[in-house]
Amino acid sequence: MTTLPDRPNTALIVIDVQNGVVGEAHERDAVVANIAGLVTRARQEGVPVVWVQHSDDGLARGSDDWRIVPELTPDATEPLVEKHYGDSFEDTTLESELAGLGVGRLIVTGAETDQCIRCTLHGAFTRGYDATLVSDAHTTVDLTSWGAPPPEQVIAHTNLYWSHQAAPGRTAGTVEAKAVDFGAGS
Repeated sequence: MTTLPDRPNTALIVIDVQNGVVGEAHERDAVVANIAGLVTRARQEGVPVVWVQHSDDGLARGSDDWRIVPELTPDATEPLVEKHYGDSFEDTTLESELAGLGVGRLIVTGAETDQCIRCTLHGAFTRGYDATLVSDAHTTVDLTSWGAPPPEQVIAHTNLYWSHQAAPGRTAGTVEAKAVDFGAGS
């Protein structure tokens, strides 16, 4: 389990589910609905929900594109971490928020699969967290014009390789939204 001492808790992480990030994303509505269901379940089970919100030159803080999608509403008591890099830990308050909650296990959802999701998963894992990716609760846009595979292949590949991650003292893997167990590993 996690290599972080005294961190028995689990948190649901919702990364960059913002209007300008997921507006044209692959299976946007289904992914947002899966995330909404997970948020509801986490709250019911007393599991912390941590929101991550990106801003940069193309996604201006305070703009409509920057706002979290209307289907998802962070509670005023839930941490909201602002970031400027792909890895949600890089130059943010995420680590201190998770430490304060005693969290060593992350359930990861959001966007974009091939950027911020992958960076955050790897960032969490190398920092000692157990990191589970919800296989049907992350998405990306079509970047085929830049040479990337189609979105469904990017998502499938990420699910495949994350399901086989391993490191001493840590767990990784993927799970469908309906099978998420917030208590497992805690």
